[in-house]
Amino acid sequence: MTIPKFYPILDVATVERRSLAIVPAAGEILEGGAKILQFRYKGFFSREVFAALEEIGGLCGEAGAMLVVNDRADIARMLAGEGLRVGLHLGQEDLTPSQARRVTGADLVIGFSTHNERQFRAAQQEPADYFAFGPMFTTGSKANPDPVAGIDELRRIRPLVSRPLVAIGGITRSTARSVLEAGADSVAVIGDLFPEDGRIRARVEEWVSLLTPDF
Repeated sequence: MTIPKFYPILDVATVERRSLAIVPAAGEILEGGAKILQFRYKGFFSREVFAALEEIGGLCGEAGAMLVVNDRADIARMLAGEGLRVGLHLGQEDLTPSQARRVTGADLVIGFSTHNERQFRAAQQEPADYFAFGPMFTTGSKANPDPVAGIDELRRIRPLVSRPLVAIGGITRSTARSVLEAGADSVAVIGDLFPEDGRIRARVEEWVSLLTPDF
């Protein structure tokens, strides 16, 4: 598969810490030009949360963007339908991609997070469409982040796999190009989506413009 170079993650905890509303924030990200959007929510998946995610799915469909659901194979499967391309992203503590395929079937895109060479090598035996690797830098988006892998480690392991590789963890506009030059196909962004002035769309437009000319 081909994955957009800019991979925004709508982390609900981050959005709420900044006193923002989830659905409007998603709308601004998509209006800014994002063609993929991951919805990351670690709490109880209530009806209210699901309804918000359905709204976001509608926005993704209108924007021609893929909606990626974090962790939940069942929710991803429920949302998949005509007019909306849905994916699933799994972490090391979630179902493995091979287990998740029992729920999603063969058609949904599945991404799989890895944090070191051992996990990266093991992941290659799984039916994942792309891998994530990181953290590249220190990040405040996770309560208990894995040790920083860094750009040099990304450069070293990149030749081990031919599938798309998404770099994640503390990546900003000033470091994104160095990460792509080290071999990443895409950069996942959380914290640097949300400027202090609240102008999310303008920030996303910056990201899209930054990654378009040479990459």
